[in-house]
Amino acid sequence: MTTPTIRVQPNDFDLQAEVDALTDGRTDIGAVVSFVGLCRGEQGKLSALELEHYPGMAETEMRRIVDLAIERFTLIGATAIHRHGRIEPGQNIVLVIATAAHRQAAFDGANFIMDFLKTSAPFWKKEHAADGTAGNWIEAKGIDDKAADKWL
Repeated sequence: MTTPTIRVQPNDFDLQAEVDALTDGRTDIGAVVSFVGLCRGEQGKLSALELEHYPGMAETEMRRIVDLAIERFTLIGATAIHRHGRIEPGQNIVLVIATAAHRQAAFDGANFIMDFLKTSAPFWKKEHAADGTAGNWIEAKGIDDKAADKWL
């Protein structure tokens, strides 16, 4: 197993560079599954999302989630990167990568990590409307809790 990569950062990430970092020189990996979450424009109504996090606590919770996924799904490696700050439609927000010997473990590991990032990592999103007004903080969705509950 490789040491998991956990980062919270304002700048964008490079999917291929992160995959390469997990797989370089490895011949025991049979599957790589990645998920990239993007900021949606909400049909021209949204100019940006403002993402805030609880520094230190966010990384600790992300590490806990990734470590659980590695153990539960026998992942060979994992990466979780979450951006903060102002993010405009079409820009990356979050990256999750899971590597494993077999595809199902990689799919399940990536899905598990993403479900719990959505529900238990301390991140908050505020909408900024296209007309220049600051919108509301986005409430947690019951559908996200339901997705995480399937792993319990």
